[in-house]
Amino acid sequence: MKQQTLRAEKARKTVMSVVLSVICIIYVLPVLSVVINSFKQNTYVKTDTFALPLNEMWAGFQNFIKGMTFGNYPFYKSVLYTLIITVLSTALILLFCSMAAWYIARVNSVVCKIIYYLCVFSMVVPFQMVMFTLSKTADTLKLNTPWTIPVVYLGFGAGLAIFMFVGFAKSIPIEIEEAASIDGCGPLRTYFNVVFPMLKPTMISVGILEIMWVWNDYLLPVLVLDINEYRTIPIHIQYLKGSYGTVDLGATMALILLSIIPVIIFYLICQKYIIKGVAAGAVKG
Repeated sequence: MKQQTLRAEKARKTVMSVVLSVICIIYVLPVLSVVINSFKQNTYVKTDTFALPLNEMWAGFQNFIKGMTFGNYPFYKSVLYTLIITVLSTALILLFCSMAAWYIARVNSVVCKIIYYLCVFSMVVPFQMVMFTLSKTADTLKLNTPWTIPVVYLGFGAGLAIFMFVGFAKSIPIEIEEAASIDGCGPLRTYFNVVFPMLKPTMISVGILEIMWVWNDYLLPVLVLDINEYRTIPIHIQYLKGSYGTVDLGATMALILLSIIPVIIFYLICQKYIIKGVAAGAVKG
């Protein structure tokens, strides 16, 4: 009986491994297609999409050079603006949302509960419902530059961040904060000296998720920014068009590959922190 149970368990694990491997391959295929087509002549991208770039199909690094030098808008400016927006937005979200979440977790009032549930509710509100109003508001408040659009990202990223931070902050023993208060620490010193270091697992997790979102975002920058002056990488890729609207797919794939490589490397390095942070923020408390 025990032997049959072990065989059944082994068979179940084998089936699960096969199923998950197939799912993994399906997820990897689009990325693999981008890599293959980024080194392929434009003509063959449409006709032989999944063929390897061999012989006459091989374009080398011409697609990368063409994509970075296309038009009159330099690619390095798009990279710079994307980096500025991503860093500032993530920093604002981590700082202000962690402070707000700590306050919500510690102050058990009706107002705090309402704010918390509004933040959670904002996670399910489709962006399309507010995008036109948001665009108008951003123009009115002059939030349409790479240095001010992080304020808009702060509003949209607050829902997930506060949800995760509140869950983890509730698990922090309040006695530690009381001891800091007895030693003469005010709220700010208690937060930065005691609470902030303990939020590190969730801080890293939220930071990674927000970086991946902001770096790859297309819709919000194209609605808010002046795209003739400020273009992020996704907007720059969208404008790889020649005469009569023709698109150089080889150059497009090359720039897509350049844009996803930093995020993929960053994610692979930090993926263990994502799992720890999500578990800590969603389960505890």
